[in-house]
Amino acid sequence: MRQLKIFVLLFFIVNIKSFAQFNWNKTIKDVTHTVGNGGKLSNDDIVKGLKEALKVGSRNSAAKASQEDGYFKNPMIKIPFPEEAEEMKSTLINMGMRRQVDEFVLTMNRAAEDAAKKAAPVFLNAITKMTIKDGVNILKGKDDAATQYLKTNTSVQLKKEFLPIVKESINKVQVTKYWNPLITSYNKIPFVKKLNPDLEDYVTQKAIDGLFMLVAQEEYKIRKDPAARVTDILKKVFGKN
Repeated sequence: MRQLKIFVLLFFIVNIKSFAQFNWNKTIKDVTHTVGNGGKLSNDDIVKGLKEALKVGSRNSAAKASQEDGYFKNPMIKIPFPEEAEEMKSTLINMGMRRQVDEFVLTMNRAAEDAAKKAAPVFLNAITKMTIKDGVNILKGKDDAATQYLKTNTSVQLKKEFLPIVKESINKVQVTKYWNPLITSYNKIPFVKKLNPDLEDYVTQKAIDGLFMLVAQEEYKIRKDPAARVTDILKKVFGKN
């Protein structure tokens, strides 16, 4: 036994140089690129698979959001009367305008649903511009890394597309006539927390936030649920042993 221990020690000393020269960076890279059935993914596979995942996820999300009641009957993304304006809401109701307040909430959500129809081409444009570096970062990132990529690259354009639709929709309801005067008067009260008088911006931002919540859900499903990987490239990139 003592001789065996000496032999092992000598073997380690003789080979320590080889161990030191081991290419850990290459090994980590190889492991990172190894998914599915144990095969290695090329950079082209990674980008192609992630583009496909984003197309599937964004298409599904836009379809869900843009259908009737896509926002209004989904508690996760329903747009409420602005929380910071609850006092204003109570004032309107006390004025006998409960029906108008309810109609206003419905209209905000209908505006979001209409606007979401504009999302798909904006998403597609960002997806086509994905680089190899983007793809690798997404694959190695968190469960919402693809969603964050879309958010970074589409939020400005989505707001530009959504805003006119939201503006047209919310201007149709009576309560909007009371919004700016009431909120302006409220903001003049000393020491109160000032409210954002830009109702159009509020609805637009809520609509975009809700849409990305749905995209994140779709991404999570593709990463975690084999049944959500509806194409061969998705199975290859996101599959696990």
